[in-house]
Amino acid sequence: MKQSIVPDSRREHPILGSRLALPRKITVIRPPGFSFGMIVAGLITLFGYQDLLYTLTIFRISIRYKQSILGWIWAVLQPLALMTIYTLIFFRVARVPSEGAPYPLFVFSGLLPWIFFSSAVSNSINGLINYPALLTKMYFPREIIPLSYVLAALVDFAIACVILSGLMAYYRVPPNWNDLYLFPIVTILGAFTSAVALFLSSIQVRFRDVGVALPLLLQVGMFAAPVVYSTTSVPLKFRQLFLLNPVASLIDSFRRVLLHGLTPDFAILFTAGLVTLCCLAVSYGYFKATEGNMADML
Repeated sequence: MKQSIVPDSRREHPILGSRLALPRKITVIRPPGFSFGMIVAGLITLFGYQDLLYTLTIFRISIRYKQSILGWIWAVLQPLALMTIYTLIFFRVARVPSEGAPYPLFVFSGLLPWIFFSSAVSNSINGLINYPALLTKMYFPREIIPLSYVLAALVDFAIACVILSGLMAYYRVPPNWNDLYLFPIVTILGAFTSAVALFLSSIQVRFRDVGVALPLLLQVGMFAAPVVYSTTSVPLKFRQLFLLNPVASLIDSFRRVLLHGLTPDFAILFTAGLVTLCCLAVSYGYFKATEGNMADML
């Protein structure tokens, strides 16, 4: 993004009576180069549009359940329904171990982070192409659109956590001080989700195949993460590679803290945070580098 000063139409000074050339600032949008400075400048600009991000997030939440009879119940109905199905299949039939925890609680605690990730990515990927008028008629940081979907999914996640608290009380799993580690775990998960949403939504503007392939990729991704099974079920020689996936390691950490009252494995959590930071920097940089051409692609 480059700013330039051009002379406006000449106007008469109210006191001196002479005609002066008053400058007018315009913003020229063009593809910037990929650099650290460009990322920092983009974040500074994004911070100035935080009100718009908040407004669009509220808009996403309101229209999601508009004219819906059940309304907010849908935020918890999906994980509850999946919990019931997976309990019948993987616990009653396949006898999948659950690390000593009640399997309904075990699978529900894995479903909540996964549903947050998958719903945020699947909804945000079409955000840019669904609102071409916003991109072609006015300027604002384009990343606000996919990020608003991520924040809206985070609200649904918070609502479903209330049901999770009820299940923990039902199965007599007491809270403890280690539950405070859930905040950095969810923060890292939200950052990684934002990275994936930004990267895929920017590619979707150019290649619509991404949106077609995404449902299949998410189905495969769910079974590549410890949602319905525990990390201990993964062979030991593949476990370190398996946990390089931030979604897998964060779901495991989420369950470890919540159900077993333990501190997370800090080495795994640090690795997940480092991978997330690298992915977020690359995806945000790529998004900003392609932002200037998005309106031409729609």
